Amino acid sequence: MSKIDKRYRHEWKHEINYSDLLTIRQRLRAVATADPHAKDGKYHIRSLYFDNLNDKALREKIDGVNGREKFRIRYYNGDTSIIKLEKKSRLNGLGTKYSARLSADQVEKIISGDIEFMRDDENPLVQELYCKMIYQQLRPKTIVDYEREPYIYAPGNVRVTFDSDIRTGLSGLDFLNPDCITIEAGRDKTIILEVKWDDFLPSIIRDCVNVRGRHVTAFSKYAQCRIYG
Repeated sequence: MSKIDKRYRHEWKHEINYSDLLTIRQRLRAVATADPHAKDGKYHIRSLYFDNLNDKALREKIDGVNGREKFRIRYYNGDTSIIKLEKKSRLNGLGTKYSARLSADQVEKIISGDIEFMRDDENPLVQELYCKMIYQQLRPKTIVDYEREPYIYAPGNVRVTFDSDIRTGLSGLDFLNPDCITIEAGRDKTIILEVKWDDFLPSIIRDCVNVRGRHVTAFSKYAQCRIYG
């Protein structure tokens, strides 16, 4: 079965600079915990996003469509032994995520267009992507690479992350190749602060991430990486 977060979660995004990062990081380290899965405090994320010839996912993001979704395949720190298919959904400003495991061989088949195995897969999320690759003509579109520095805070199930060094691959065909060519996609060394929580955001975390002059943004790493096509 596919795995789904138990509820829709709140999410803030802020575009910050390196000075902001240093300030917020110092505050967070006094109250929050570094993600134990990170290596030296960070991990590398590589995603392959899907879209169609009409740029459905991109247009829905830019237009701020209330009920929207996007599919991606993702792995961490160059480890292709654990790859996830994910569907992120947004509704009324809240988000949730479904996920399913894929093998490297399955990913290679999807990238090459050999998708018939997905039709009878036991996981409903894989079947759903198959249907949308047929009827919506979704296809692997863009590689998105970045570094993430994550922190967690148990009350409110809070997760705070800094995403930086955003890069894009010019083709999705080299997704499983750790040495594939990528180019910088962020502008002015953009750093994205993301804050996610369940029912409430503790005031101590709200104070930690508060930086004067920084406002909530709808920044999308996928949209940013589409500037090259």
